[in-house]
Amino acid sequence: MYDAADDISDASLREMLPRLYRFALWLSKDPATADDLVQASIERALKYQHTRRPDGDLRAWLFSILYRQFIDTKRHAKRYARVLEWFRKADDAPSTERHVQARASLQAFEQLPEAQRTLLWLVSVDGLSYKAVADMFDVPLGTIMSRLSRARGALRDACDGESRVHLRIMK
Repeated sequence: MYDAADDISDASLREMLPRLYRFALWLSKDPATADDLVQASIERALKYQHTRRPDGDLRAWLFSILYRQFIDTKRHAKRYARVLEWFRKADDAPSTERHVQARASLQAFEQLPEAQRTLLWLVSVDGLSYKAVADMFDVPLGTIMSRLSRARGALRDACDGESRVHLRIMK
């Protein structure tokens, strides 16, 4: 299955770094972000090198890791920006309606059971994948998906002032 000879060599990584950096720079349009993206991709490649097919193309494998890392970073940034919207103080005074909605959303979030708050936080704010959360709680992926769906529904209903859904506390 896994052979030490399949390890990624230092020389092969050094040879790929300029190409990976160019691709990361093209994706991100920022040198510092491109550096971070290449570093994170190399770390991930080294961590998961045992999953690489021995007959597969190293270059294609590294480029796919870098691209997925870029997409994950973008998703995380988008989620983080949404959360910051709730908490940031704008230079101009926010409308009373936005302020009331934000406060109601935070109160609704706080009213959820701790297990649902934790699950929503891990997936929606921290950007963890469903699989990572399932592994963290040692439950099947489908269980996480259904619990997350119930938590989102409960939050949506709480924000709308409806209480027709009976929440089930997660173990």
